[in-house]
Amino acid sequence: MITFNKSIIAGTLAGVVAVGAVLSIWWDIEPGIINIEQQSNEQAQALGVKAVTGFATTTAAIAVTETLLNKPGGYLTNDKMYPSVMMDNMPAFEFGALQQVRDLALVLRSDFSRSQSQSVEDADLVKAQPALNFENNSWIFPSTESEYKKAVAHFKLYRARLANPSSQAQFYARADNLTEWLKEVEKRLGSISQRLSASVGQDRLNTDLAGDAEAKKSTATPSHQEVKTSWWQLDDVFYEARGASWALIHFLKAVEIDFAAVLEKKNATVSLRQIIRELEQTQETVWSPMILNGSGFGIMANHSLVMANYVSRANAAIIDLNKLLTQG
Repeated sequence: MITFNKSIIAGTLAGVVAVGAVLSIWWDIEPGIINIEQQSNEQAQALGVKAVTGFATTTAAIAVTETLLNKPGGYLTNDKMYPSVMMDNMPAFEFGALQQVRDLALVLRSDFSRSQSQSVEDADLVKAQPALNFENNSWIFPSTESEYKKAVAHFKLYRARLANPSSQAQFYARADNLTEWLKEVEKRLGSISQRLSASVGQDRLNTDLAGDAEAKKSTATPSHQEVKTSWWQLDDVFYEARGASWALIHFLKAVEIDFAAVLEKKNATVSLRQIIRELEQTQETVWSPMILNGSGFGIMANHSLVMANYVSRANAAIIDLNKLLTQG
């Protein structure tokens, strides 16, 4: 008959919990900012090619995706084992960054790599973009990681063909292409900003049809409603915003390289750099052990409102940059 010593069982459980706690702290450390210009030049040199137009942007997409997959603990969103199954901050960070990669991949496929609407799509980007749209929490048959690795592989093939003078692969650094991507960024940041601001609750007026007296919508909605982010989702929204901002910093730095001539012509380089500075503020260390949700002017901090400030300022600057590129 098998007997179990209670003290041994208790000690084992305590050890498992302690190890899990240490791992969860380690795996919750967010990745730092990657030097895209340096990495782009190093990888071009390793491939024995020149870092042509579009090389930096594609490198940024690869670097961000690979970092999500290879950071300490790996990709955690789809993990079903302890301690990662108990973690939610890093999965929220991963989702925010993933959304930015998906948006960039779509614009790479539909705009950056095509000269006009009637031109043929790039074969590798046609495969990379839908692979990134695979569900972000599948752990088996196929796993999310395997699909995202396929996307990275096709990004690398596209990048290699860009640098090959005899290839038909292209990256068109034009102002109209850049504005298409910035429009996607505007919508993402606008949504994140609203969700962060709703941490304290807002009585929000309905402005859905403002500006068009003849406009209609399918379903009637109240003229105003109380909007408040659930207490259980506050930290998730906060870390999603950090992840989105982290990824966006890399993409904007890559855009500064690939679209240098366009930005210089529009006198918009400084505007782009200011956006990057605003977003870099979102990556400052959070010294509190938890995300605080004090009232707007209360005695306790509200980390969501602080984050909303930086995100909103960056989004407003992106809107201005887009107007400058279109009209300037």
